[in-house]
Amino acid sequence: MAARTPLLKAEGIGIQFGGLKALSGVDMELYHGELIGLIGPNGAGKTTLFNLLTGVYVPTEGRIILDGETLNGLPPYKITRKGISRTFQNIRLFGELSVLDNVKVAYHTHARHSMMSSILRLPSHIRGEREMEEKAIEFLKIFNLDEVMHEQAKNLPYGQQRRLEIARALAAQPKLLLLDEPAAGMNPQETKELMNLIAFIREQFALTILLIEHDMSLVMGICERIYVLDHGQLIAHGTPEDVRNNPKVIEAYLGEEVS
Repeated sequence: MAARTPLLKAEGIGIQFGGLKALSGVDMELYHGELIGLIGPNGAGKTTLFNLLTGVYVPTEGRIILDGETLNGLPPYKITRKGISRTFQNIRLFGELSVLDNVKVAYHTHARHSMMSSILRLPSHIRGEREMEEKAIEFLKIFNLDEVMHEQAKNLPYGQQRRLEIARALAAQPKLLLLDEPAAGMNPQETKELMNLIAFIREQFALTILLIEHDMSLVMGICERIYVLDHGQLIAHGTPEDVRNNPKVIEAYLGEEVS
């Protein structure tokens, strides 16, 4: 049987700020359709890794490869076009824009009409805008946000803002979706609904998902494999059961939370 080819491969990636190594020698492989967890204590380097994968930071060591193409040095908007989209630990919506316009912004990543056609409002621009709006509305229906599509994003309840941020990330048509602590600030019922939503997204859109999360019940409940960071280095990788029982992980992070 031929070996599977990873969608994303990180080869010994790391970054140094001055004399401080924030991340070092991280190897990771994500395969098509997987739902993978990334955990570790505060300051372990999880969001730094996301920033490397999305071009916010440029690695000072190693390579990041998506579908066989090296991403090192590409700016974030080009990496988005290549197929990586993300959410943030602290919600980053365009608060003054409507729910609908927040999603339409993401569709512009793959807009086919030119800047000149937009300036002159040529038929190609008008047609493209209409198509994007129709797609955005259909997308909002999937996330049960169509009834609030004309509300300003800043006026939505917290849980709906989280759903909108995920919807916007998906509207960029990614191959790989990075979710940075999507359950942060949620109550147990909202977290359960989020677990169902993430499972639905993966199935509906045939996505690979990498998830940072402190809620161990969420991570252990939906992820197939888990990577564990501590002090900028990978200390463990495996199934939820492997990670749950790994002494290094228990010492570094999990403690009694999953006993």
